[in-house]
Amino acid sequence: MNEHKDIARKLEHRLEELTGHVAEIDSELRSQLAADWEEQATQLEGQDALEGLEKSKLLEIKQIRAALQRIAKGEYGVCVRCGEPIDPKRLKALPTALTCIACASK
Repeated sequence: MNEHKDIARKLEHRLEELTGHVAEIDSELRSQLAADWEEQATQLEGQDALEGLEKSKLLEIKQIRAALQRIAKGEYGVCVRCGEPIDPKRLKALPTALTCIACASK
């Protein structure tokens, strides 16, 4: 875990950020619609966009939690397909990566 302490710290920070964003989105989605029909239509379009954004953030949260679990178990940085180490440059660019470049490109 020590070798991945910096990555874990960054992932935990990002997880906090995302959790806050999801809470804000949830709050916005729960707000009441305006009485005016035209304004309601505009709000509903905005809600569709927010739901898509929320879904994306929830997926990232899931990926981060999985990466943090792999770090805790000492399995981080190992390709789940071939078992080879994942290039540190790839992990720096995509800290939630599950596979090495070779397996990802298959």
